[in-house]
Amino acid sequence: MHIAVCIKQVPDSPTIRIDEERWTIIREGAKNIINPLDHVALEAALNMRAREGGEVTVLTMGPPQSEEALRESLAAGADRAILLTDPAFAGADTYATSHVLATAIRKLGPFPDLVICGMQTIDSDTGHVGPQIAEELSLPQVCGVIEIHPEGEFLTVKRVSDGFLETYRVRLPALLAVDQKLTAVRHLALGALQVAFS
Repeated sequence: MHIAVCIKQVPDSPTIRIDEERWTIIREGAKNIINPLDHVALEAALNMRAREGGEVTVLTMGPPQSEEALRESLAAGADRAILLTDPAFAGADTYATSHVLATAIRKLGPFPDLVICGMQTIDSDTGHVGPQIAEELSLPQVCGVIEIHPEGEFLTVKRVSDGFLETYRVRLPALLAVDQKLTAVRHLALGALQVAFS
């Protein structure tokens, strides 16, 4: 199974400052981390690869320093990592971000059986990117996923919506936007990080 994981490097919450004139995040001087729900998506992909076999490809769109997030993903166990960066991407909204990521996913070989991303990011909190990627790639999608059970060409997934537990059977390829409850994120050994950043 080929799993693509979309991640985003975001400012760590305590270091976020807002430009009150433009209502944008001031990223200079902020500590950057992998978006917490994207970390859950990566962990879910690595767990699924351990059970089902295959490979995990991580993609991110961002400035050159986003390479740090990709190196951390490789240290966690991802097979390959792709940075999509261009000055033209600066200030991209969710539609532009989704288009760039979907275009890159479309060019992956082989095309992924599954695309996983976090349900939302802590810097914008829109929850738009995953569903927009799915629409652009014409993939079935489920958001807010808290359980994933592979069954050959299908997945059985669960989510909670308005207090109700919902179960879906989804044919692959598909896109899942995951919730924090899906899995715990393991802590990386210092040695793995040293190798990834050397």
